[in-house]
Amino acid sequence: MSASTQPGPSTPGRTFAIGEEDFLLDGEPFRILSGALHYFRVHPDLWADRIHKARLMGLNTIETYVPWNEHSPVRGTFDTRAGLDLARFLDLIAAEGLYAIVRPGPYICAEWDNGGLPAWLFTNPEVGVRRNEPHYMEAISEYFDALLPIVAERQIDRGGPVILVQIENEYGAYSDDKDYLAALVELNRSGGITVPLTTIDQPTDQMLADGGLPGLHKTASFGSRANERLATLRRHQPTGPLMCAEFWNGWFDFWGAHHHTTGAAEAAAELDELLATGASVNLYMFHGGTNFGLTNGANDKGVYQPTVTSYDYDAPLTESGEPGPKFWAFRDVIAKYAPVPDEVPTASAPAPVFEVALDRSISLSDALFSPSSKLGTWAGYDHLPTLDEIGHFRGFALYRTTVGSGGVLSFGEVRDRAQVFLDGAPVGVLSRDHHDSALTVPGAGVLEILVEDQGRVNYGPRIGEDKGLIGPALLDGEPLSAWEVLPLAVDALPAEASLDADPRGASAGSIAGPAFAGGSFDVDEPTDLFLSTVGWGKGNAFVNGFDLGRYWGRGPGETLYVPGPLLRPGRNEIVVFETLAIADPVARFVAAPELGHTDF
Repeated sequence: MSASTQPGPSTPGRTFAIGEEDFLLDGEPFRILSGALHYFRVHPDLWADRIHKARLMGLNTIETYVPWNEHSPVRGTFDTRAGLDLARFLDLIAAEGLYAIVRPGPYICAEWDNGGLPAWLFTNPEVGVRRNEPHYMEAISEYFDALLPIVAERQIDRGGPVILVQIENEYGAYSDDKDYLAALVELNRSGGITVPLTTIDQPTDQMLADGGLPGLHKTASFGSRANERLATLRRHQPTGPLMCAEFWNGWFDFWGAHHHTTGAAEAAAELDELLATGASVNLYMFHGGTNFGLTNGANDKGVYQPTVTSYDYDAPLTESGEPGPKFWAFRDVIAKYAPVPDEVPTASAPAPVFEVALDRSISLSDALFSPSSKLGTWAGYDHLPTLDEIGHFRGFALYRTTVGSGGVLSFGEVRDRAQVFLDGAPVGVLSRDHHDSALTVPGAGVLEILVEDQGRVNYGPRIGEDKGLIGPALLDGEPLSAWEVLPLAVDALPAEASLDADPRGASAGSIAGPAFAGGSFDVDEPTDLFLSTVGWGKGNAFVNGFDLGRYWGRGPGETLYVPGPLLRPGRNEIVVFETLAIADPVARFVAAPELGHTDF
């Protein structure tokens, strides 16, 4: 059957199976040419554009993780609104004539906050994550009860695009609990998943052995030396199609480092070597997108490294959806092995360049005293609580206590950044990535500490750790036990009302944080923008109430991506929550993104 007459993924009654040597679509050999595209990192009004461009590069499949913590920030809930509408995303894939691979975890890594595991899981000390432990499995059952019907009814045998579902994620790098993997298989099958189930591991003997299970099709993750890696995979799986289910064609960035890139020609040569073997592939990433809001993860292998807002990943399709050098290089490679459409995407015009005065501002302390403030309320404790203990799982919080004298203030650990003030005056910063845990307080007074959770670790043994100030809290060796804590409601941060509620908010000149600053601008038609953060300190920026993500003067990135659908014709609002300082309170929109210096 020719490609032009082959039934599309929306045709009911189709089949997808694991053959002796190939994937079998309706009984015929089928090579998966897939690209990773995370719906939760892309504005939903841009999903169709990104999916269409995947087809234009020659891909026939879209792969996505599912972030449990984003869908279920509170236990017993499962949010599928707006950018979490997985059903709509899968339907758009089908409408484009493509197939889908779904990776529901429950652990996903993905440089995503906590590796996708809800922070509330860890508030019960009896929970044993990523193993066959009753409390954990009960929570997963609730998650799958909400998720799997969405996936099951969109499987290929029911007229949908889904051809594969993955069990866990690189489990061999973590453990070898076969009972846990078997329990996940049972939950998927009892939840209506009938398509083949897969695992993914780095192609080492131990990881492939530990992360697999009979009946699950093994795939590998790597970015080079395809023949060698696939040979290792074949030793562990004598029959069935070979697949690199994460072909690493780029990498992510963390604050204070360079922007990671690889040459397009080099990456294309590695892809060519892989496809020449006859194997299937999933590009990680085809289109990375953005860690909007407070969703970024972090790594900690001795040094804490939070991931930046941009998840451009040096992927074929850039963060803003532009075809980059790898798009064209990969398209040429794919064309050697499969049909590629004649249509090609066109590059967008440079984004509008203009400036917006941040002519309204109010300090955080004044905003908290505003009658209309919805930022949060203080609560007292007879000990130093973590943020997890009080149910505040992301963002910022204020800690407050009174000290009768100066001295050395110390904590067991700071997770992840603490700005210390005495009677409103800055004292210093304790930063986890510098292993700071102590500083000198100059005298008596009210001690206030603004704590920022900079992103939960998404890989390794520190997943699930509490955030905030970790005790003991000592002043010259003596315990500080009387504390008040105010968790800041991030959703309320950009409210324009907070800037207008008090005439003390009107100011001019530089902005001393922590403070809010805002301004207004007009556009004729919504279009993508790039907000420069050069000269700003550290904080989050919001457009029309949407959190674009974190910025930080240490880089590498110097812009935040503003998706066009966030804008509206006419008046638009920008609000900045600045924790350090802005000398020149102007928001500058620039023509193109600047993701920072590279190591080339």
